[in-house]
Amino acid sequence: MSLHSSLIVEETKQNKEEERRKLVEEVKTQLWLSGPLISVTLLNFGISLISLMFVGHLSELSLSGASMATSFASVTGFSLLVGMASALDTLCGQSYGAKQYRMLGIHMQRAMFILMIVAIPLAIIWANTRSILIFLGQDHEISMEAGNYAKLMVPSLFAYGLLQCLNRFLQTQNIVFPMMLSSAVTTLLHLPLCWYMVYKSGFGSGGAAIASSISYWVNVIILSLYVKFSPSCQKTWNGFSREALAPNNIPIFLKLAIPSAAMVCLEIWSFELVVLLSGLLPNPKLETSVLSICLNTTAVVWMIPFGLSGAISVRVSNELGAGNPQAARLAVCVVVVIAIIESILVGAVVMLIRNIWGYAYSNEEEVVKYVANMMPLLAVTALVDGMTAVLSGTARGCGWQKICAFVNLGSYYLVGIPAAVVLAFVLHIGGKGLWLGIICALIVHVLCLTIITIRTDWEKEAKKATHRVYNAITTEILVS
Repeated sequence: MSLHSSLIVEETKQNKEEERRKLVEEVKTQLWLSGPLISVTLLNFGISLISLMFVGHLSELSLSGASMATSFASVTGFSLLVGMASALDTLCGQSYGAKQYRMLGIHMQRAMFILMIVAIPLAIIWANTRSILIFLGQDHEISMEAGNYAKLMVPSLFAYGLLQCLNRFLQTQNIVFPMMLSSAVTTLLHLPLCWYMVYKSGFGSGGAAIASSISYWVNVIILSLYVKFSPSCQKTWNGFSREALAPNNIPIFLKLAIPSAAMVCLEIWSFELVVLLSGLLPNPKLETSVLSICLNTTAVVWMIPFGLSGAISVRVSNELGAGNPQAARLAVCVVVVIAIIESILVGAVVMLIRNIWGYAYSNEEEVVKYVANMMPLLAVTALVDGMTAVLSGTARGCGWQKICAFVNLGSYYLVGIPAAVVLAFVLHIGGKGLWLGIICALIVHVLCLTIITIRTDWEKEAKKATHRVYNAITTEILVS
């Protein structure tokens, strides 16, 4: 073998070794990011779950009212704030990758300001929950109970908006363990606080709503103190700045925040709509109960790919901001493989527990059997929804929110809901038909996102990220 050939072989080996090293590092980084993010999501979900568990021991009416208020709050408030705050995945993530650290604090302040303004009309809606539910034909007693519960949850609306901004600010800097510890402390404190407010304070079921509000504010205070005093945030937080509130800069955030909110809300609302449609089926009590169980189960399972979604959003936005398009592409390939493996494992677990899972919610044999029949559909949902979550995270990292909002609109409301109505009410498949409609929507959704991702020019996306970051900086300079 000639010297030239030996050099080529050696160089090829080195290149392969380097690629293997980058792949291993990327897997480690994404697992290191996604683990705490999954924990944060589960712990925050635990606050509402703990509240409902304590209320459930008071009376059936109290539980029904609190459950309806929590669902109403999610649809009309929390989902919108989560969606708008996710614009920071793009703005903060790409700024951090480009080493424009000061801009992270500016973006977060602007997001907080806008979300607090948006929370005001949402608070008015929550304050009128009773009237809205009665107008929609809900039971009068349950509506009264839900209305009282929702009024006491209003302070949590503002805390939740701030919390989402703080979480995005930290996770785009790869600071995830403080978020996890803060959420853990808050959830642990919520247990005795909720017990006291429900059983000892005299507030009854309303005490759970007050406890939830206090817990969210505690979480906000802990993270705010961390941001202010931690050396990790010295470069990215320089105190409050009037530049963040300059009117000329607000469209920079809204341009991404509005389609981001549409992305999140359109998907969440479609699932809630399916549960409402189940009330129109024959034997609505059974259908609604089972579909609610399916929705809750899917929500819990979805928190795992949601953590992966946050991780890939950070990785893609950081690498594009840093001008490393190939690293961003590698990150997407890695997360897709991880999501497929995770979804298969979760689907297998769902199938293994299909005959006993219903007992966690009901002792009625009819409900348990129906849930068992629905579980294979939930396993398919877990597989498809896992892919949807990580590809949506990729979209947020790139800044494709506007495109994805239209994809979600078409997938869920031009395909999914019409298919659900036809399958359930025309072909008389019942609750299974409604859920099959959702699966149709998820399949269309994941296919569209897959095509968009495959056709992506990563070099072009890196240039767009650079333009977005420095355009924001130029605007700040002009204002100041």
